[in-house]
Amino acid sequence: MTSSVRPKRVRKAPEARRAEIVATAETIALTEGLELITVRRIADELAVRPGLISHYFPVAEDLVAEAFGDAATAELDRLIPADRPAGQALGQLARFLSLTGGRRYDDMSRLWLNARHLSRYRATLRDRVGHQESLWRERLTGLVREGVDAGDFRTDDPAAAVIQILVVLDGQGAHVNTDRSNRPRPVRTMAFSTAERVLDLPAGALEALAPAPATTDDPSGHEPSRPPAGD
Repeated sequence: MTSSVRPKRVRKAPEARRAEIVATAETIALTEGLELITVRRIADELAVRPGLISHYFPVAEDLVAEAFGDAATAELDRLIPADRPAGQALGQLARFLSLTGGRRYDDMSRLWLNARHLSRYRATLRDRVGHQESLWRERLTGLVREGVDAGDFRTDDPAAAVIQILVVLDGQGAHVNTDRSNRPRPVRTMAFSTAERVLDLPAGALEALAPAPATTDDPSGHEPSRPPAGD
């Protein structure tokens, strides 16, 4: 005889439920775009009522901004860990440039393009994009200053050097949806050569320290892509 008693729904702690909502929105942002984040879509993904999502995020735009911010912060922590070992600025910068040039980073490049475009019309997202840009500049500038103090890099203005590096990375990221196969080597290695120039390093010094293809699972020679919702 089949029981008609329904299994008791387990109530999640508010912090856990909110984190689940943001993680689901982050996955959608990375795989489909920020425009697809709606209260109804998140509710459907989690098999809950839309009112539950609205309880945590009364304004849907706040959830969009939160999803972008979480994804950008998680990627920054992977590329330049805040708790990275001291005294390894040269190798850490080479790793950073290698990872941002690999296919694993493509989803993040698309998300940045998506967020910057939408932020023209959405104030909350615009503020979050500006905040994330500041975090990325500060983290990379800290790494460069560490290298300057150690004598690995030479520049009178670490912040200006970092802006030049990031501008090149942004420019390369703008072509994330185009064919990579016809790009000459000077284009593919432009971020490395720019960093070497502005930090007074010998040509090829950073690229020589980048992770070798044999140490990764990706045929492009870079680390495999992280799951959309975080490591």
